[in-house]
Amino acid sequence: MNADSDSVGAIEEDQVNLIVEVFRMLADATRIRVLWALTEGELSVNELAEKVGKPAPSVSQHLAKLRMARLVRTRREGTTIFYSLENEHVRQLVVDAVFNAEHAGPGVPSHHRGDPPVASITTDRRPRQANQR
Repeated sequence: MNADSDSVGAIEEDQVNLIVEVFRMLADATRIRVLWALTEGELSVNELAEKVGKPAPSVSQHLAKLRMARLVRTRREGTTIFYSLENEHVRQLVVDAVFNAEHAGPGVPSHHRGDPPVASITTDRRPRQANQR
């Protein structure tokens, strides 16, 4: 199926199963935090553990699952293994999920605050006091 196609066709069963597995991997708070941290670039297990506030062995187990689901990849440098997102599609999926969640909260989502039409809405619009000009 062409990603640029205007028509929506059926999804093959093996693709559906892979998509279900991807969403299953995204249904865990630690894994979301790990993937979000990796949107900024590759990190070691210890760096990820520090960023997400979890013990390294726990993060390592989550990374193993994410790797089996083809959401992250590894690179070895000496004795250190670095993790990164598998591809730009995974990065976009994670970013879109976080941005979508921001829309559920009150106010203007942080990812829109730099947009020109929105910037004027988010500036301080408190009424001036009588003694201010």
